[in-house]
Amino acid sequence: MMKTLVSKIHDMIGQSKGIWAIVLEDLNFGEKWELNGDELFYAASVIKVPIMAAVFNAVERGEFSLSDQIVLKEEDYVGGSGVLQHFTTGTALSIQDIIMLMIIQSDNTATNILIDLVGFDSVVQSMNEVGMEKSTFYNKLMMNNPNPKGFNQISANDIAMLLKQMAIGELVSAKASEQMINIMKKQQIKDCLPERLPSPYSNFNNGMNAWELAHKTGWIPGNRHDVGIFFVGDRKLIATVLSKEEDDLVSKRILSEIGEAIYNYLSN
Repeated sequence: MMKTLVSKIHDMIGQSKGIWAIVLEDLNFGEKWELNGDELFYAASVIKVPIMAAVFNAVERGEFSLSDQIVLKEEDYVGGSGVLQHFTTGTALSIQDIIMLMIIQSDNTATNILIDLVGFDSVVQSMNEVGMEKSTFYNKLMMNNPNPKGFNQISANDIAMLLKQMAIGELVSAKASEQMINIMKKQQIKDCLPERLPSPYSNFNNGMNAWELAHKTGWIPGNRHDVGIFFVGDRKLIATVLSKEEDDLVSKRILSEIGEAIYNYLSN
């Protein structure tokens, strides 16, 4: 059934000079397709998904609760994406809100606060528990001196494995999986996979299937990713799409075309 979709995606990435890694898994029909699944890519902001899982793991162990407050300190602020860098020092936010900002606005300050909260080892341990064998996590975001041991890297297979556990309710726990999906559904960066999807508000009156996408983007120059779980009607599909060595506008366009093709496949 997935054959036509795969053929269309091959045509789309055939126009690209870059390197693509894609894993699609249709959870209704148990069909799976992968391309360059073990190839390593700079993680960019996709690393924020395993960081979120590590925070939920720590909550599950009783180390703190999502309602606990963290006070913003001067040394927490880093640049790049996100709004927390513009908040007043001394502002208190719940851990729940900091996770929300890390995922839906890709907030780097929020991310580093959460890394400090759980520790590097906890994030690595969470990734190992999922079975993310190829991926590596060494660095906080937007820091000037990266760890000499290496970079934050991911493979499409590793991310797809994490997303599948989340989708079937086995990442941390059923409740935590549901909470993480609900956060990712609120994503505000929508210029990749969901760019060409019909407006969610028009779904109910124009005969189109209602859809949601629980996803996380990642971007640094030359690398653009979008990974997530599509919900279209009663269909569910995991999509992990990573790219490198491609012009940023080209990769964005291809990602949006892939998202549209997946939506059309699930709508039929």
